[in-house]
Amino acid sequence: MRVSPDFHEAVELIGKRWTGAIVWALSERSHYFAELTHVVPGLSDRLLSRRLRELESEGVVERNVHAGTPPRVSYALTEKGRALRPAIRELRAWAQRWNGTHS
Repeated sequence: MRVSPDFHEAVELIGKRWTGAIVWALSERSHYFAELTHVVPGLSDRLLSRRLRELESEGVVERNVHAGTPPRVSYALTEKGRALRPAIRELRAWAQRWNGTHS
């Protein structure tokens, strides 16, 4: 069986460091930037910004600016991003079962 380019692109996107964790964090509700830094501990602000921009450019995440002083920005999954939920849930279940085991 041959790996399709579409599959390879999807794995490359979601397989980037911290990307899966960000998508998981956004899978239940939208978050402000500062909330994401708490929900995904260990992720630097700089890398979070980069990953959110990448996910936004791929149409997986949408950025919403909320009026105020200063304006606040929240992030949410798009329809395309929400379509990843089942795959992310399965990957999480797999990780809970198999992480830490080497068989």
